[in-house]
Amino acid sequence: MTNEQSDDILAQLRTGNRLALQKIFQQQYGMVCSVIYRLTKDNNTAEDLAQEVFVRFWEKREQIQITSSLPAYLRRMAINEALGYLRRNKHLHDEEITPQYTDNQTGGDAEIQYLQSELEQNVRAAINTLPPKCRTVFQLSRFEELTYQEIADQLGISIKTVENQMGKALRLLRERLKGYLHLFL
Repeated sequence: MTNEQSDDILAQLRTGNRLALQKIFQQQYGMVCSVIYRLTKDNNTAEDLAQEVFVRFWEKREQIQITSSLPAYLRRMAINEALGYLRRNKHLHDEEITPQYTDNQTGGDAEIQYLQSELEQNVRAAINTLPPKCRTVFQLSRFEELTYQEIADQLGISIKTVENQMGKALRLLRERLKGYLHLFL
């Protein structure tokens, strides 16, 4: 779907045209389901949450401001829906999956959680310190899961520029997060 087609269908959607929603649903439902499935690992949950994404999309149709592409916007909605679901149901999964620890074992678990939380905060902070163009390319690649070609098209730059910006982002992040490298090894 080109940007012009996307703009046209969004204009129809904003006027309450249900056929526009149906067209978007038919084109994007599979992608939304697969994004959610990658996080939840459950087909039924993925399908339920994907439907919720489209319900929310319809409900917010008049306020939606898409700065990237329609698929990227729906991908982000899908990720947010899945993460919200996982947060709401974390206690259920913890009880089902996590082995029961004795008192002397929980200290290590708490330390791991603390280190994970600290790492996440430092990763977010490091990403926020990237130069704006570099940060945008990195986020589109890693969080929106766009290909280099899609990023180049969306930003109006060459693929080589995308590659250079990604290389720069990874170099800077590696440098800023080198103190945490031992956690991955």
